[in-house]
Amino acid sequence: MSGILELKNLGFVYSQGTPFEKRAVSDVSLSINKGELIGIIGHTGSGKSTLVQMLNGLIKPTEGEVLLNGKNIWDEPKKIRSVRFKVGMVFQYPEYQLFEETVYKDIAFGAANMGKSGDELDQAVKSAAEFAGIKPELLQKSPFDLSGGEKRRAAIAGVIAMNPEVLILDEPTAGLDPMGREVLLSRIVHYHKEKNNTVLLVSHSMEDVARFADRIMVLDDSRLVMFGKTKEVFSVPDKLEKIGLRVPQVTKLTQLLRQRGYDIPEGILTVDEAFSEITAFLKKEGKIW
Repeated sequence: MSGILELKNLGFVYSQGTPFEKRAVSDVSLSINKGELIGIIGHTGSGKSTLVQMLNGLIKPTEGEVLLNGKNIWDEPKKIRSVRFKVGMVFQYPEYQLFEETVYKDIAFGAANMGKSGDELDQAVKSAAEFAGIKPELLQKSPFDLSGGEKRRAAIAGVIAMNPEVLILDEPTAGLDPMGREVLLSRIVHYHKEKNNTVLLVSHSMEDVARFADRIMVLDDSRLVMFGKTKEVFSVPDKLEKIGLRVPQVTKLTQLLRQRGYDIPEGILTVDEAFSEITAFLKKEGKIW
């Protein structure tokens, strides 16, 4: 894998130089590889949303720089719009940004602004709709006639249609019911695997991040306090709990089982892993066959 995004001493201060000055991001340096799925976690107010908005030029850093494919995205400020096509952003509750007459037109909006038209635009819309799980018969409906989960997928399809190199999702499952969450996450993971692009997933759900992320960024009070492989991050529950976070529930459960004598490995992050390891232990002990 090769680096696609690099952050160098990145920082941002709101209302800088005024009595209302507030630091949101402090001295963040890291590199993200092409094809990675990165989880971003932290309590409310830790700087997650400000950080990701700097990655596609919606917010200009007050300190440091963001490199996309080795180039500072603010080297040519007049071309910052083109960066937003390469680094696509899906905000919290993106369905509130739907505004066109039909789902098709909403999905096509960003790609059309990139200059796509005719068959190229039509293919981009239909392909994005398929990735997002939007059925063809829904494309000519008003977006306001869709269910909550369908609206969310339509909004995400609008970003996918631009075929960004990096896709950033800020709390994409917020407010969805369990089934809607699962459908949306499965679509995001399917898209990531098929396109082999880079995905950044901001989430409050430790379970979702544990299941899907290759590496995790942990933010606390504007600072990057951890950045490592998923198992490594969740292997230090005490450190996470000190900053108001927690390990996945299944990880906590297996930790308690180990304390009670169950010979199962550390670092279990998913229900499937836990089921497999607990079953193997019970079989070894002769308690199930």
